[in-house]
Amino acid sequence: MGFDQYHEPPEELSQPVRTFARMIQSLIEEAEAIDWYEQRIHVEKDREAKKIMKHAQEEEFIHFAMDLEFLLRKKKEWRLIMKNVLFKEGDIIENAEKAEDKAEGE
Repeated sequence: MGFDQYHEPPEELSQPVRTFARMIQSLIEEAEAIDWYEQRIHVEKDREAKKIMKHAQEEEFIHFAMDLEFLLRKKKEWRLIMKNVLFKEGDIIENAEKAEDKAEGE
């Protein structure tokens, strides 16, 4: 069973690019799982089931964080931007624009 993971011929892509594509796909799948749990938690009436779902969602978020960290270690400019956007007070868009300017200055 094959699947379309690449937009370019895989045999033309280097191993690091193929690994990168796998990690991006994993990040997407973890984000989808987090969303699915959020929706399930919202409508679930049974408290024990809801507690289990919340725990499962936390695990998916950990996986998401690990995937993102891997990607940021491979893309230094992305890491620089993230450091200047995440966990910063103030307007998110303004922070992003400043981060982009810093990245372009590197």
